[in-house]
Amino acid sequence: QALYTSLPDRVQIDLESLLDLVALGTVADLAPLHDENRSLVLAGLQVLNQLKRPGLNALAAVSGLKPGAITAESIGFTLGPRINAAGRLDHAYSAARLLAANNDYSARKLADELNALNRQRQQLTAELGTIAEEMIDPQDQILIAYDERFQSGLVGLVASRLAEQNYRPAIIIEKGTEVSRGSCRSIPEFHITAALDEIADLLVRHGGHAQAAGFTVRNENLEIFASSMRELAVQALSDKGLVSTIEIDAEIDVNDVDWALYETLVMLEPTGQGNPAPIFVSRNVEVTYQRAVGKGGSHLQLRLVDANGGFKERPIPAIAFRQGAWADSLPKFIDVVYTVNLNEWNGQRNLQLIVKDMQQASS
Repeated sequence: QALYTSLPDRVQIDLESLLDLVALGTVADLAPLHDENRSLVLAGLQVLNQLKRPGLNALAAVSGLKPGAITAESIGFTLGPRINAAGRLDHAYSAARLLAANNDYSARKLADELNALNRQRQQLTAELGTIAEEMIDPQDQILIAYDERFQSGLVGLVASRLAEQNYRPAIIIEKGTEVSRGSCRSIPEFHITAALDEIADLLVRHGGHAQAAGFTVRNENLEIFASSMRELAVQALSDKGLVSTIEIDAEIDVNDVDWALYETLVMLEPTGQGNPAPIFVSRNVEVTYQRAVGKGGSHLQLRLVDANGGFKERPIPAIAFRQGAWADSLPKFIDVVYTVNLNEWNGQRNLQLIVKDMQQASS
C-alpha cells in the first residue's frame, strides 16, 4: 500500500485483488480481529472465496474447502497450517511459490506438497509431544524439556500443546551442538518475555510478548537457564491456583440451537484472535450417542438432546476434539460448553456443536 501510494505512476495493481492475501496473513499470524484488521479480513474473505489465485484454489481443493464457504476459521485451522508447514519442515519459499503460481498444474503440485508436509508436521508434532510429556512433571509451575530430537520448526507447537493441556507455561528447546533454540508458550498469569528479560545475561538473544517467545542459549548455560526459569515461575505462580477457565457468553437450551441462531452468529464474523466466537453452556443435556473418532480415537463424536423436554427425534450432533478418552466413561446427562458451527459433508449442511468442555450434569 505504501509503495502504491508513493509511486502511483509506476505501480500498476488493483489493491483489492490482494485482499485475499491480507486475510490469509492476518488470520494465520494470529493478529487480533478487531478495528482495521477485522474490516480487512472481512473484505479479504470475499476475495478469497472467489479463489481466483491458482495456488489458493488448489490448496482449498486438497483441503476439502469449497468456494463461498471459506471463513476465518478455515484459514486458521485448514489453509494456514498447510502454508506454515513449509517453513516448519522444509522452506517457506515453497509456500511463496504456491501463492505466486500462475497455472493450475504447478499450483496443484505445490498444494499436494504442502498437504503432505502438513500431514508429516501433524505426525511429528504428536511424536515430539509424547517425548516432551515423558520429560516433564505436569505439577511443576513451568514445564521445561530439552532434547536433540526436538525440531526448531515444531518446538512452538509442542510448547503450545503442553501449555494448553496442563495450564502451565511451557518451554521446549531443540538442543544443538553448541547452542540451543527454544520456544515458549505461557498463560495469562505469567509474562514469559518479562521472565526471559530477567535472565537475559544467560541468553544469546530472545524476544516475544506476554504469551509467546523464542530464544537462543549456549549449551553451557542451558542447565542454569532452566533452573532460573523454574525459580521465577515458582515466585510468580506458587500462590496462584492455576486452573484453566472458559468465559461463557450465554446459557441456552440445546433446543435454541437452530438456523435462526446460526444466521445471527454469522453476523459476528469474522471471529478469531481478539474476537472469539460466542461460547454457550447448556445444562442437563442427554447424550444419545457417543463414539471415539479420528486417528487413534482421539476425538469424541456425540448426539445431544435437551433432557428437560427437548425434541428427542432431532438430536444435534457435536464433536469434542482431543476428548476421545471420554468415549467409554461419559455420563448419560452432562452440562456442556460449546460454540455453534456449520458442518458440510457430502452435500449436506448441518449445525454442529464444537464442545469446549463438559461435566456430569449438575441437576
